[in-house]
Amino acid sequence: QVQLVESGGGLVQPGGSLRLSCAASGSIFSINAMGWYRQALGKERELVAVITSGGVTEYADSVKGRFTFSRDNAKNTGYLLMNSLKPEDTAVYYCNAQVVLTSRATLIGWGQGTQVTVSS
Repeated sequence: QVQLVESGGGLVQPGGSLRLSCAASGSIFSINAMGWYRQALGKERELVAVITSGGVTEYADSVKGRFTFSRDNAKNTGYLLMNSLKPEDTAVYYCNAQVVLTSRATLIGWGQGTQVTVSS
C-alpha cells in the first residue's frame, strides 16, 4: 500500500556532504512524523533524526549541527542534508514514516536503505 524509497547515498570524503531523499508513494492521505535511522556494520540501528508533520526536528547528539532534516509535504518526501561528514557516519541509512492511508488506517513504513560511506 505504501512504498518508501531512499536515494542519494554514496561514497564521500571526510568533510564532504550528501543529501538523502526519502520518497513515499501509494495510498497516502497524509504523513505524520518521519525519521532517519542508520545501522553501521556490526552495530544496532540507531535513530539519527526525526521531523514532525509541522517541521519540528530533533537530532541525535552525534549529528547535531551537521545534519538537517526537512520535508516537502506536497511531494511526500523527506530530505536529510548531511554536512561535515565523518568516517563514523558510514552506515546504511533508512527512513521511516508514520503514514495515514486514504482508508484512514495508519502504518509505519520503512525504506530499503541507502549506503553512505565516508572515506578518503
